[in-house]
Amino acid sequence: MRLILVGPPGAGKGTQATRLVEKYGIPQLSTGDMLRAAVAAQTPVGLKAKEVMDAGGLVSDEIVVGIIRDRISEDDAKKGFILDGFPRTLAQAEALDEMLQANGLKLNAVLELRVDQTKLVDRIVNRAEEARAAGQPVRKDDDPEVFKQRLEAYNRDTAVVVPYYEKTGLLSVIDGMQSIDEVTATIETVLQGLDENV
Repeated sequence: MRLILVGPPGAGKGTQATRLVEKYGIPQLSTGDMLRAAVAAQTPVGLKAKEVMDAGGLVSDEIVVGIIRDRISEDDAKKGFILDGFPRTLAQAEALDEMLQANGLKLNAVLELRVDQTKLVDRIVNRAEEARAAGQPVRKDDDPEVFKQRLEAYNRDTAVVVPYYEKTGLLSVIDGMQSIDEVTATIETVLQGLDENV
């Protein structure tokens, strides 16, 4: 089972990925975690990434794709994986297709958690206010201004991968405004209709 989770920040991708990991026994591959692991392991790609990051630059598509190529060849990803936070751009989506094809692999599904972005900002503002009222620190991601910037970046860069996967027939749109359990149930229904051996 090879899946991609797509959706804006705050849509619930992390929560659903955790449940899918438990159900299918496949790893969730977060690009941030993989970059840190590759740097720590001092792999050739990791060393390249470290050089760019130390210089304050953004890691190129080529490096990110290289890290994913290395990671999906590891034993725990042989049965499949969940990509979260990748692909972020059209170029990355195309590079992923080429890489999978070269390894005789295919994606099973791309799950888009679609949410009302206005309500999403309200949800974050409320969460930040509740944290303050309870005397708890507000998570950096829950700062409404930071969140709005992340949302803008998603809409500008990442949302373009949605029509790309729609054309391939792999995209399933999930109503991310449902309760967590309802979202999980909807994802299960979509995945049950797939051929496990793709």
